[in-house]
Amino acid sequence: MPACLAALHGQTCAGAEVIVVDNGSTDASLALLAREYPWVKLIPLGENRGFTGACNAGLRAGRGDVLILLNNDTEVAPNWLEEILAAFSRHPQAGSVACRMLLFDRRTIFHAAGDVFSVDGTPGNRGVWQEDRGQFGEGPVFSANGGSAAYRRVMLDDVGLLDESFYFSLEDVDLGWRAQLRGWGCIYAPKAVVYHKLSATGGGVTHSYYNGRNFIYVIVKDVPGPLWRRYWARMLRAQLQITLAALRAWRGREARARLRGQLAGLLGLPRQLWRRRAVQAGRKVAIEYLESILMVDSA
Repeated sequence: MPACLAALHGQTCAGAEVIVVDNGSTDASLALLAREYPWVKLIPLGENRGFTGACNAGLRAGRGDVLILLNNDTEVAPNWLEEILAAFSRHPQAGSVACRMLLFDRRTIFHAAGDVFSVDGTPGNRGVWQEDRGQFGEGPVFSANGGSAAYRRVMLDDVGLLDESFYFSLEDVDLGWRAQLRGWGCIYAPKAVVYHKLSATGGGVTHSYYNGRNFIYVIVKDVPGPLWRRYWARMLRAQLQITLAALRAWRGREARARLRGQLAGLLGLPRQLWRRRAVQAGRKVAIEYLESILMVDSA
């Protein structure tokens, strides 16, 4: 967290409101913030509300026209905020901006150049593990990775905040779907650079469980009927491949967590089908457009 806050304090674009949401921490974080960072607005939740609950608390408290989510295990470049705002200015129809996310300890390797979504129902980080050779220029992507995602307030007012039933993982992809369905695109801004310490505040069994569950949640809730009918076989095959891979690695805790997550996803179908009605009823764009922004193969 100190590296993250120091980088925010040193931005070339001054005057930004910085909010830290404390998700029920049990260490000395609150004391550190009060002592060393009096310029930060602190929201102590007193309990762990998951990634989505904490992020939504910060989004509700933010006062700007642009609201940005940023993980505490990141460090941003000095002109990061300036470049985000510039990208919004160049693309007035964009509802969100995705940053150029590189590994903290290997700063030429991508973590994400925006999110992608495949016709087989699997999401992914564009460019993950690739060497950064400048291969991704500014342009449209499916959605912004939640580790560093910028949103217009008017877009969030239109489509809603993060879905707290997702709790952790793929909440950014779900929001991306809801935004795209309503006609809000996402722009990748390669000059808005973020360095991310992977799994510093999450991962392992937790990540495997919620990935297993939320992959199913996204497919059921967000994918429009015409795309379902066109690609259902690929989606089913992809889920079965995930299941079989987990079964083969049964001795691993992460594999068992993934299977538990898939089971939870199936058990949660009624609730997500109920939410699906509202999401799909609000669609403003053509199916042809949505199909055009999906990957033919998973990332």
